[in-house]
Amino acid sequence: MAVDAVDSASRTHDPVVTTPYGAVRGRHEDGIAVFRGIPYAAPPFGARRFRPPVPPEPWDGVRDAGEFGPTPPKPPYSEAFARLLADPVVPGDDCLNLNVWTPEPGPGARLPVMVWIHGGALTRGSSAVPVYDGQAFARDGVVLVSINYRLGVEGYGLFPDAPPNAGLRDQLAALEWVRESIARFGGDPDRVTVFGESAGAISIGALLASPRAQGLFRRAVLQSGPPEASERDKVRRMVRRMATRLKVPATARAFAAVDRALLLRTQADVARLGSPVLGGPAFGIVVDGGLVPRHPMEALLAGGAPDVELLLGWTSEEYRLWLAPGGLLERVDRLGPVALAGAMARCRCGHEVPRGYRAIHPGAGTADLVGQMVTDHLLRVPLHRLADARPPRTPAYVYEFAWPSHVPGLGACHALELGFVFDTVEVPQAAQLAGPGAPQELADAMHSAWVRFAVEGDPGWEAWDASHPVRIFGAGAPHTVLGPRDRELALWDAESGRPGAPLSSPESTPSPRPRRPRRAMAVRPSSWPPRPPRAGGGRSLP
Repeated sequence: MAVDAVDSASRTHDPVVTTPYGAVRGRHEDGIAVFRGIPYAAPPFGARRFRPPVPPEPWDGVRDAGEFGPTPPKPPYSEAFARLLADPVVPGDDCLNLNVWTPEPGPGARLPVMVWIHGGALTRGSSAVPVYDGQAFARDGVVLVSINYRLGVEGYGLFPDAPPNAGLRDQLAALEWVRESIARFGGDPDRVTVFGESAGAISIGALLASPRAQGLFRRAVLQSGPPEASERDKVRRMVRRMATRLKVPATARAFAAVDRALLLRTQADVARLGSPVLGGPAFGIVVDGGLVPRHPMEALLAGGAPDVELLLGWTSEEYRLWLAPGGLLERVDRLGPVALAGAMARCRCGHEVPRGYRAIHPGAGTADLVGQMVTDHLLRVPLHRLADARPPRTPAYVYEFAWPSHVPGLGACHALELGFVFDTVEVPQAAQLAGPGAPQELADAMHSAWVRFAVEGDPGWEAWDASHPVRIFGAGAPHTVLGPRDRELALWDAESGRPGAPLSSPESTPSPRPRRPRRAMAVRPSSWPPRPPRAGGGRSLP
């Protein structure tokens, strides 16, 4: 493919880097070299539809990399969520692209690298979201890479005539591009940290457990997403329901012949039947015998990825993003015992679990009890057990984001921490979720911890051990609390031993962790710094 050179005088001093497929011209922005829309794989359409990614065609001349590349096909958020979550659309087929922010382009710099994998329930999101701007990471000496990957039915449909997990294969291809190319942008391919939130973190869990991804990264950050795999039948039902509405066979060949806009509308219609709290049909990563040879949590609890250092965490009130925008908080409170019964079915637990939550949180309403139960079932239990399983030589670090949004009803909800991690709380799109006046000092603290983890492997607080130290990022200075969720998690430990109440899918049956005596919470002051749940039962989180 030939690409016209950009010869205007205004481009004379722009940074140019030669990749294995051709040269790209970026921009200098506030002292940082920025390259956007670099293809790491060929457009996944035409004969390549629903197929694994292949390398891009080489180009002649210098390809302009000044603007974000096309975003993968995706339906828009509902009106309630669109008010809170930005999700720009860039048209075009060449959607398997990535962006690079670097303070020092050139092979001699050997700077640490961070690769961002966005969330969005594996159906929405992209690297073009303004909150994910990599300027602050590059300012602090890190080469930041953000990637696009196929979403929804294009990336995670399960068909008899196409390989599964196309979107995860895209992520692997992007990491292979980083391994091959990032030194030319000033990065060190031996010091790569992958980090992601929600569906991005779930993806990283699968990559951690995949033999094909071994050696591509040294550290990993899982924000509000555990290692999991979806039940194959759950994904098949999603495809079959789409096929029924479209009146076509449930095959990749038939879906490829459907108008793309109609395919997205149908996907959105079918997806309305499920949610992270309620469950239901959803796209997800599946065990495929190759890229994902076994359930990711099972593989990691058995000692997988022993040399990868981990940073794991969640927000205090994840569930409020799932329930508040559509008025479900009030509806769940009105339903009362019916809602609790639904949560018990969702989590496959007996009456002792909600009774225990009621005793621990006597003043909480039904919606908060249900929300915390589902949050623990989906996120905190598996992440605790993952931290427990790490070998001492590669420690894990655990955090909780507790600052409440200034948007009424959201609290410390899912995805709220992202503007703080990227140090982009002043970006208007971050304020959609955080409200006005988000504390810059909290962004300074959280962002610096992520940078320090990428650079040193230590974010600045105690590694996980039997005392369960958790770094709290909330009001005031960050501080470490011992076992802040231990009482709730002890309920799930007890539940895992109840006859007839399995907490794992048929594909994953790890042993329950040893039960610990309950312990009073302790707080360590610090200075301001410059058995998993039913593994196939959740959907990727938005």
